[in-house]
Amino acid sequence: MPKSNLRYFFAGILSFAIWGFFSIPLRNLKEFPSEEILYYRIFTSLVFIWIAIFIFRRKYLKSDIAYLSSVTPKERKIVVVQIVASTILLTSNWYTYIYAVNNVSLQSAAFAYMVCPLITAFGGFILLKEELSRLKLLSLAIALFSIILLATGSFIEVAWSVVIATLYAFYLIIQRKMKNLDKLNVLAIQIALAVLLMMPLYISKHESFPTDLWFWGNITIVAVVFTIIPLFMSLYALIGIPSSTLGIIIYVNPLIAFAVAIFYFNEHIDSHKLSAYLLLLVSVIVFNWSIIKDIFTFNRKNI
Repeated sequence: MPKSNLRYFFAGILSFAIWGFFSIPLRNLKEFPSEEILYYRIFTSLVFIWIAIFIFRRKYLKSDIAYLSSVTPKERKIVVVQIVASTILLTSNWYTYIYAVNNVSLQSAAFAYMVCPLITAFGGFILLKEELSRLKLLSLAIALFSIILLATGSFIEVAWSVVIATLYAFYLIIQRKMKNLDKLNVLAIQIALAVLLMMPLYISKHESFPTDLWFWGNITIVAVVFTIIPLFMSLYALIGIPSSTLGIIIYVNPLIAFAVAIFYFNEHIDSHKLSAYLLLLVSVIVFNWSIIKDIFTFNRKNI
């Protein structure tokens, strides 16, 4: 890989490595209800992301406003529908992930992001008519078998993993269709819309405004360190490396998440689970084999 692209490559690795440690601040908030963590993650993220856009990315915001003004009403309606649908999916993904980390198991949350790229690929194949080679179809079959194997040992964990992964996978599929808008601006709009959607629930169900500094310290870390910063870094990475390479790097996230679950939080992993996880890892390698082969070939040529 050329030296000029190394900074983008490492930015991608670092973004997903950061997300791999996401369970730590979430577990610090375990005593709080999952919906309360979600409310304040969204509210805090809204403040910080719009501050970042107004300070650093005003020209991209102006460009998107100009684009939306130039398209037909029908095209604007499609964009609105896509944003609303993706907002519901993203918010649901955030809630189910928070709930799984604090009430199911860390491994179920980590497993979700091993499965997610494969579900995304399958969804793209079904909905977007994207082509899949026989090798990739074989990898999806292996992944399905690993999920069934894991489900025989712990159906609840697998169900949560698949729900989390499916919500995020379909969110990504919609994001692929939105090619003419800046991704960070879209996320900022989605978070703003999520605040509007969650506000009636927040007003009707919340008991009191949190005053605990421990709560707000961890919520701020969640919003800034585990939402906005890694997102910025992953977008920056795409400037210099292809999305296919970033698709390989995403697996840094669940690998670190599994390590945190087992070695930091001392979650038990039996041989049954280990076999299923290793089988899924085989599926991931098979699915991305052509990319892995190209990366190693490219690196050998440039040594």
